[in-house]
Amino acid sequence: MKKVIYTSSAPEPVGPYSQAILAGDYLYCSGQIAINPETNEFLNSTIEDQTELVMKNISSLLKEAGLSFNDVVKTTCFLDDISDFAKFNEIYAKYFTSNPARSCVQAKLPKGAKVEVEVIAYKG
Repeated sequence: MKKVIYTSSAPEPVGPYSQAILAGDYLYCSGQIAINPETNEFLNSTIEDQTELVMKNISSLLKEAGLSFNDVVKTTCFLDDISDFAKFNEIYAKYFTSNPARSCVQAKLPKGAKVEVEVIAYKG
């Protein structure tokens, strides 16, 4: 079974993709950058502010699927500048207390974002 997950509490997709897909017991969330879902505008601010908004957007997607951060089994994190790792990690750790598997790499991100995070969660 495959189901598209959509919520107005997370940013609208800006291309041919879904916010998230529930496939069986797994939720695959598209990468989130710091876009305010109420205004659909990018938050051009600090790594800390952007990370907080990204986590809020991820929380909305998880909630829509009946899940929480504790259900996340894997994250992939992209940082525009890997020297922001410690600042990013401080915010990240407040949300992912269950310590899912993770990759974190430096990458050029859309809209000049400092951070993008995608998650896989398990609804078991």
